[in-house]
Amino acid sequence: MRARIWAATGTAGLVALAIPALSIAAPAGQDTVTPQQQEALDLGLQVAPKETDAAALTAKANPNPYLANLPDLGDANYFAWNKLMHAQAEKRADSAKLAANRRQAFGAGKGGSAKAKAVPTPFVHDEEEPAGTAGSNDTHANAEPIPEFGTAASRLPAVRILGDLAAPAGSTPRTITTAEDQGAIPIATDTGIAGSGKATVTSVLGDGPHGTTGDGTNDFDFYAVEVGAGQTLTADTEGSASTTDTILVVYAADGTPLVADDDSGTGVLSSLSYAPETPGTYYVMVGGYALDPLPADPFDSGSGAGGADVGDYKLTVASQQLDADYYSVRLRPGDVIGSTAEGAATGLTVRTPSGEQRVGGIGTDASSLYPPTSPLPGGGNTTIAYVAEEAGWYSVQVTGGTGAYDITVEGYRPGTQGDRGRTQTVLLDFAPGRVNTGTWGGPGVRSVSPFAAFVPQWGIARTDARKLENRITNVVRRNLQAELEAGGLNPDVNVEVLNARTNPELIGQENVSRIYVAGSIAESGISTIGIAQYIDPGNYGHQDEAIVLLDVLSAPAGPASSLNTFMDASSDRVKFVSEAVGNVVAHEVGHTIGNYHTDNADEVGNMMDSGGANFATNLYGVGPDGIGGTADDDNVRFVTDSYSPVEGFTGLEDTLNVSAWAYSGR
Repeated sequence: MRARIWAATGTAGLVALAIPALSIAAPAGQDTVTPQQQEALDLGLQVAPKETDAAALTAKANPNPYLANLPDLGDANYFAWNKLMHAQAEKRADSAKLAANRRQAFGAGKGGSAKAKAVPTPFVHDEEEPAGTAGSNDTHANAEPIPEFGTAASRLPAVRILGDLAAPAGSTPRTITTAEDQGAIPIATDTGIAGSGKATVTSVLGDGPHGTTGDGTNDFDFYAVEVGAGQTLTADTEGSASTTDTILVVYAADGTPLVADDDSGTGVLSSLSYAPETPGTYYVMVGGYALDPLPADPFDSGSGAGGADVGDYKLTVASQQLDADYYSVRLRPGDVIGSTAEGAATGLTVRTPSGEQRVGGIGTDASSLYPPTSPLPGGGNTTIAYVAEEAGWYSVQVTGGTGAYDITVEGYRPGTQGDRGRTQTVLLDFAPGRVNTGTWGGPGVRSVSPFAAFVPQWGIARTDARKLENRITNVVRRNLQAELEAGGLNPDVNVEVLNARTNPELIGQENVSRIYVAGSIAESGISTIGIAQYIDPGNYGHQDEAIVLLDVLSAPAGPASSLNTFMDASSDRVKFVSEAVGNVVAHEVGHTIGNYHTDNADEVGNMMDSGGANFATNLYGVGPDGIGGTADDDNVRFVTDSYSPVEGFTGLEDTLNVSAWAYSGR
């Protein structure tokens, strides 16, 4: 992982700045997480309270973390937002508006009129593997081809795949019992599973020496499972009448956490599967949800942080061979595919012609974040979207439970491609005056301070505000024009980045995305650094809006989200502030053209890295010396990176490719 401790815990070694008194109050608090919380985030576990009432999901208290660049992921309520997004996705899937979008997009995508009168009926592909069997289409290499599918005029752009996931070989579950203390790897309860098999246990979280009547450091229950070659380790806490909020984590024998789950089961129950490359003994940990949910040391049963949920639970754990079905489809560079899963299928994954995983999802449907003009499907158990980098046979992998499934795959060309000669404009507005913050869930029309009001907080003269505006515009222009063109993935990138100050006539015009770079949390009523209106794979909405707020970015030195934390007397302040703010703007634009958040804690710095503690290297471009505005600063780019684990997608997101095809002019 990239070095991040110094960025998250303080400013040791940095020279204090003489910052003028703020004219707009800076937000309070530190944007830090504990090492155990960071480990939990890396595993995809939320570390924020799980309020579920509608009042909690407001822009002021909890903006949608998929759209927002949050200073602190301890404020990101993914649990509640996922439930809301699934409900909204179901409504969207049944809407007349989506049907109209498909009529237009299918017509344009096949080379016909954009005024096509009806949505083409998806053709049906029945799985060739006999129901109840496995083995004939269970890998990328032997994926079952669907040659009729495609976006070219001679092919059909929509298919329903009807298939069946076979039940694993039967075995009678072994009932086991537990005795405290079983809270660490060396003292784990043996499930008796040797290579393959299944076991069940009913137990309690909160008892034992570290539970509520002990030292209160959290009661963890570990179970040892021997997983055989070619087997998959599965675990779930379904089947109990208890409402205990459980988490599941699989550890290797050396204590490395490998995979985790919080809420993939019913309600707050958990379910996971893990197919290890190497057979051997693995350890399933059952814990209660907490803001700091993991043990600091899985070999020490008393190393928890306390505060976990307690109660009864039922665990089913198994080592078994699971059925997975693969289907191959031919794609062209820039093809945008959307897929949904119904029935027994809960997981979907797209793999490139070489077999590399690009996007996967289990129980995640963020299709409600698409703009109203997007034709991409949604509303299933799982929904994914993908923009193809190369020509060839890709595979769609189907996983889940046992029984029949219904998969939809639809293919489109990028939303800008049918409008020949059209150029999309990204318009940066540094002095909007009044902004309708309801666009992002805020309280409505609010007055916001201009960018120039914040410039002195970075130790830069306000008279240099216009210079900064121009340099920020140039940074965004480089990110969205020059570097996308240089990437070579799309031969015809067609976008302009302009300043609204010198182009006011473009405000509100068709094909103009407006990005506000102004205001504060207090003024806007939105608790974030930046937030986009939509996430739009394929770019089917051309008048999206986003806002970048400036009070967090210009706060006094200390928090990792403040630019002042990384400047001293050696800093070229104008250069650093221009680069950092320009990157934040490009990040928000990146959402509006289809990119999701990427992992902010791995070794890859990406323009789409999520917020939370690691801003210095992942978005601001601070170099190895820890000081912004010096010669070793990095040029942050759109690149290929892992999806943010806590947002529910897996695999690698090629944000350069997604961005390049969003602005296709052919």
